[in-house]
This record gives sequence, structure tokens and C-alpha cells, in this order.
Amino acid sequence: MPVDFYWRMAMEGDQPSLRRKGAASRGGFAKDATGGLAPGTREGGPDGYSHLDYLAEVARATETSGFVGALLPSFPHTDDPWAAAAALAGETSVYRFMVAFQPGFLHPVQAARMTASLQVATGGRVVYNIISGGGGPQQLWWGDKVDHDDRYTRTSEFLDVLKGVWYADRPYDHEGRFYRVEGGGLPPSLSGQPFPEIFFSGSSKAAIVAAGRHADHYLSWLEPLPSLAAKFDQVREHCAGIGRVPRFAVRLDVLARETEQEAWEEIRRGWARPGPAATPAFVGLGDSVGWRRGQDLAGEGNEDDGHRALEVSPNVWGGFHVLRAGPAFGLVGDYRQVAARLDELIGLGVEAFVLGGVPHLEEAYHVGERVLPLLRGGAAGRGGGS
Repeated sequence: MPVDFYWRMAMEGDQPSLRRKGAASRGGFAKDATGGLAPGTREGGPDGYSHLDYLAEVARATETSGFVGALLPSFPHTDDPWAAAAALAGETSVYRFMVAFQPGFLHPVQAARMTASLQVATGGRVVYNIISGGGGPQQLWWGDKVDHDDRYTRTSEFLDVLKGVWYADRPYDHEGRFYRVEGGGLPPSLSGQPFPEIFFSGSSKAAIVAAGRHADHYLSWLEPLPSLAAKFDQVREHCAGIGRVPRFAVRLDVLARETEQEAWEEIRRGWARPGPAATPAFVGLGDSVGWRRGQDLAGEGNEDDGHRALEVSPNVWGGFHVLRAGPAFGLVGDYRQVAARLDELIGLGVEAFVLGGVPHLEEAYHVGERVLPLLRGGAAGRGGGS
């Protein structure tokens, strides 16, 4: 079974290491600072190396290290992923751009035109990461007050309309709860482009219903493997009832080193170092079922007992959210151990991964060059679509 490996772009800025939590010195909206990178200072002034330059360096590194593309996440504190994908397309050749976006903030006809334009510009390298939003302050930042389950209903209608416009061979009309279209369609110069693969995120019942209808890959954060397997079974059961066979993808961070001791020492040093809380104020205050699941599962360990108490099974560690912003679970170990855990996930039915690490540039080499070749089948199991 071919497996695609994506990398996560640090759209929000990157820490120099997990040992320095909260110290965003690479990219994002960080100010010019001595010792910083993208932007930094030299001889008292900006050094001319921008956030986009850093993202381009990560894109080139991951493309040459065995990844088929990158997830470009979207938060209030990041650059726009559509603009970033367009800017980075020329830095790569076959690299895919998984653009994360919330359908509620675009009209589906405009989204179709934007996507088709980017498909033309990139030679068909656009992938969707459809997110329906975690509610709370972050959702209100966008001006969106739609309730949790209704956001997934809106997402499903959005994708119906987008596909209707995309594939229309005559003027497309739609009258629905959230959208109305009369005479929609793409201009001839943009029609006929490949429709992007859809990675669909969400752990609630409403999310699974919407994903079952539209997803090419049901995307989940990493959880302890029994919990993840149970979630996959729930998705399979729903999809069987509507005549679809789901495919699965997992998003996780990786910290892999030559020896297991080296990897855990990196975690220990970050755990022991005082610093600001890594999790942004927006996160965890909404109604995201996936976020709550991760926090509840990670909470089965006791942070007060030390970092190893959050290792819920061999190499599966639930403390990454303490050291950097984002989900709790990832893999920690030597290269062979991490490869073995990825193989176990493949055994659960995972056909695509979105991996990440801090810092994103250096860790891409660690994972791409030292872990991916160890997967069963070696290079044959990497990047099946490229």
C-alpha cells in the first residue's frame, strides 16, 4: 500500500528547539531580533531573510527528503495559506500544498476559482485540509457565530456547491440553507483541472457524518493506538452505511534521534526549562471534540510525575503540547523505534501522514532521511503519488 508523507509548515513561526518553549525566533510575526532567524538583524539592521525565505527553505528540504508535500495550517496568528502556497510553488517541482481553510470564510464559488487558478499555476498540486473550526474565541476572531454541528452542516453544503461549480457542464444553480448560486461555473480557462484531494478533520459525530460524505482521507491527530483504532472503526461503520470505504490519515509530531536516550534527553531538557505556556490562548477554549479528546487522553498520565509519565505506550508521548503549541501526542525514540510505530499506524489503515517537528527545518532531515527509509518496504512505502 503506497503511503504519502506530508510535513507541517511552521506558518505561525518556529521555535529554535523544544528546549526553548515559547521562543518563536524563526518566521511568523516575530520582530527583528539579535539571534533570531527570519527575520533577524545584522549590524544593527534587518538581515533581509524573511519568513517566506524560511518557509521556502523548509519546502525544499522536505521535498528532497522524501515528503510529497506540506500542510499549510491557518490560524488567526498565521499568514494566509493560499497566498503562501502561491508564493512557494516556484520553490518546488512536484511538492503538494495542503491548504488548510474553514469553508465558512469563503464563498464556494470564489473558493472554486481560487483553487482552479492555483491548480493551473502549480500543475495540479493543491490538496485541501478542510476544517470546520474549534469554536470559542478563535472562531469569533473570524466573525463566525455558527454553532458546532451547524458548522459541519455548512461545510458539507459548501463542498456540494464547490463540486457543483467545478464539474458543471452547464450553468450551475443551488438553493440551500447557507448558500445560493445562480448560473455558477468556472471560466473555460480554469475548467478541467483535477479536483483536490480532501483531508477532512474532526472527531465529533457531526464531523464524521460530513467527512463520510466528502473526505478522501479522514484526518485525525495521533491518539493512543487503541483509541485511534476505535475512532477509525466508528468512521468505517458510518461509511459502510452510505456505501463508501474510508481512507485514513494521521497528524503527529516526531522527535527521533540515533539513540532512544538522546531523544528522551531532548524532551527532558525542554520539560525542565522554565518558559511561557506553549499553548496559545485561543486553543482549548472552544468546542473542538478532537482537542478535548487529546487533552483527556494525555491527562491519563500525570505531568507532575515527570515527562515519562506521559508516555502512554512505547514511544507514544502525550506531552508535546507543553513544549510547543499544538496537539498533545507524538512519537519519541530512536529512528527504528519511530519507524516501527509508524508501521503500526499503517497497519491500522493509515495511508497518509502529516508529520512535524521542532524546529521544522532540521527535524525534516532527521525524519525524512533517517526514519522514512526504515519503514517496511523502504522507499517503496513513501510518496506513492509523486
